[in-house]
Amino acid sequence: MRRVARFRLLAVCWLLLASTESFAAELRPFVPGSMKQILAARQGKPFILGAWSLSCVHCRDDLQLLGRFVRKHPALDVVLIATDTPAETAALSATLKQYGLQRAEAWVFADEFSERLRFEIDRNWYGELPRTWFIAAGGESQGVSGKLDVFHVEQWVQDHVDPAHRRR
Repeated sequence: MRRVARFRLLAVCWLLLASTESFAAELRPFVPGSMKQILAARQGKPFILGAWSLSCVHCRDDLQLLGRFVRKHPALDVVLIATDTPAETAALSATLKQYGLQRAEAWVFADEFSERLRFEIDRNWYGELPRTWFIAAGGESQGVSGKLDVFHVEQWVQDHVDPAHRRR
C-alpha cells in the first residue's frame, strides 16, 4: 500500500514539474522576415509589441507593467522582442517568467546585423530601449520610447482590446 502511495506521489510531483517547465518562455530567433510573420499572424487584431534587453533597467519596469496587464486583460496579446543574443536565452526566459510573461510570444535578435532587424521593425527606431508599439486591429502603429505610462496603456487596452469597454 505504501509503495502505491509513494508511486502516486512521485507521479504527481513529476507531472507538476513537467507542466511548470512547459510554461517557460520559448524564445524564437528574430531574423529578417520575422516581423512579417508577427504581423501576418495578427492581421486584424490589436497587440502590443515590446522591445527590451536584460541590460535595460527601465525595460524591467515595462515588463512588470505588461505582466500585470496580461493578467488583468487575458485577451491582451503581447509580443516581446529581446535585443540580446540567443546565447542569453536562459536568462531571458527566466526574466519573462519572473514578470508573468512566460506565455507571451517571445523573440530574441538572432542576426549579427541588429540595425537590419531594428529597421525591419520600425524604420524610425534607432535602438533606444525600452521601445513599445501599440498596434491597432487596422494596422495603425504608435511607437513609444522610454518607460511606459500606466494610464496610456490602460486607455489603449480599453479602446482596442477590452470588448466590455467598447460596448459602453
